Amino acid sequence: MKLIKQKLNKIALATALSVSMGLVASSAYAERYAYVTHGQSSDPFWSIVKNGANQAAKELGVELDYRSPQQFDAVRMARLIDAAVATNPDGLVVSVPDTEALSASIEKAVRKGIPVITINAGENASKDLGAIMHIGQSEFAAAVKAGKYMKAKGVTNGVCVNQEQGNSSLDARCAGFVEGLGGKADVLATSMDPTEIRNAIIAYLKQHPEVNGILTLGSTAAEPAVDALAAYKKGDNGIKLGTFDLSPRVLKDVSEGKIEFALDQQQFLQGYMPIVVMQNYTRFELLPSDIATGPNLITKEKAAAVIKLSKEGYR
Repeated sequence: MKLIKQKLNKIALATALSVSMGLVASSAYAERYAYVTHGQSSDPFWSIVKNGANQAAKELGVELDYRSPQQFDAVRMARLIDAAVATNPDGLVVSVPDTEALSASIEKAVRKGIPVITINAGENASKDLGAIMHIGQSEFAAAVKAGKYMKAKGVTNGVCVNQEQGNSSLDARCAGFVEGLGGKADVLATSMDPTEIRNAIIAYLKQHPEVNGILTLGSTAAEPAVDALAAYKKGDNGIKLGTFDLSPRVLKDVSEGKIEFALDQQQFLQGYMPIVVMQNYTRFELLPSDIATGPNLITKEKAAAVIKLSKEGYR
């Protein structure tokens, strides 16, 4: 009897483990969340957003469907949102650089009952579109902070280098910079091409020798801006350069004094936090208020400590 009882106990334990493992397996991807962002896959900023999303998906055991256009294209992005919505995900995370172009696609998701979280771009339009919350930073307020910082450092005439005109977030950054600096700043429109950015800045400075402050709107433009200043008047020009967002080289240049500061909006959190929020919302109807991930002003004193994390894909 004792032997039979032991065998029965082993069978019961094995059955329980099998059922338990089956439940874990069936719930490992209980939710599937779609991300559609406007940033190019080659952009180091957006690769970190994606790293954050992947990390959260792995930790929480959910499936991630991440999509983005090869280059900034609001029409193409709308199609990507439509395609993601057609798969009926449990939630949609989306950046909104162009409300007019993307509103119909996002509202379609809302009508289908798919909860939407906006990230990075679209803070002002988020609630009107029916999103449950926004995660990011106030681009205008961050740029005002940058303008005031430069003004305090002696900048009297500035230029904002915009590599994606029409992107509402970048347009807001330039507008905020102009206000923070006291209205004495122009906007220089360029493409995403580093060589074009470098040459455009050099040409602009030659035409506007009074300019003593430059704000770039991402590491994609900051790096060629450093090269432009090194070439312009052989680098001895007294022009202060600030930028939005981080990269290993940007942080190195900040630590060496080539860039005055970098505004960090902690894009890893913009990828990571939506999945945490969305899972709690879909399972338990728990929802925090909008989450501000920035801005943090990274200066020479702070840069060295952040370089390692940037190389590892967290900052």
